[in-house]
Amino acid sequence: ALCANLTSKHEMDLVLLAEREDAIPKVANWYFDEWGYLGKDSDPEGVAKKIRKFLNRDKIPLMVIAIEKGEVIGAAQLKYREMDIYPEKEHWLGGVYVAAAHRNKGIGAQLVGEIVEIARRLDVSTLHLQTERLDGGLYGSLGWAPIEKVNYHGVDVLVMGSDIGA
Repeated sequence: ALCANLTSKHEMDLVLLAEREDAIPKVANWYFDEWGYLGKDSDPEGVAKKIRKFLNRDKIPLMVIAIEKGEVIGAAQLKYREMDIYPEKEHWLGGVYVAAAHRNKGIGAQLVGEIVEIARRLDVSTLHLQTERLDGGLYGSLGWAPIEKVNYHGVDVLVMGSDIGA
């Protein structure tokens, strides 16, 4: 498996969603609650159907989830062409989410780091992302570079990139 199942200082495991399919409903609810206003899906079941495409172990798209004491507490995706206005930008980090009770503990940074490591093992050299945090937020603090601010499907986002060097 590509995920090294790293354990952090607060007893958290990072595993591929393919190892924990039972997490799909929870992640789908998070994503729907967080991004459902974008109108791409009418309910969490529609989101869950899309998440099932991430049940890969050794190819893109895939998802990493964070588990602490048996509870799923976060997720992140490695995917293809997230924004259709950038057909030349192939590989994307997306869907980074940490449950509210577990934020500000470095879990998001660990999820991002794990996706970067998996992408390197899959010979990806550049990753992109979009964030509604126009100051770059977490990603700026992790060294991602701003590319441009755009309005995408009615939402102002900052597109960022990182040369991860496969």
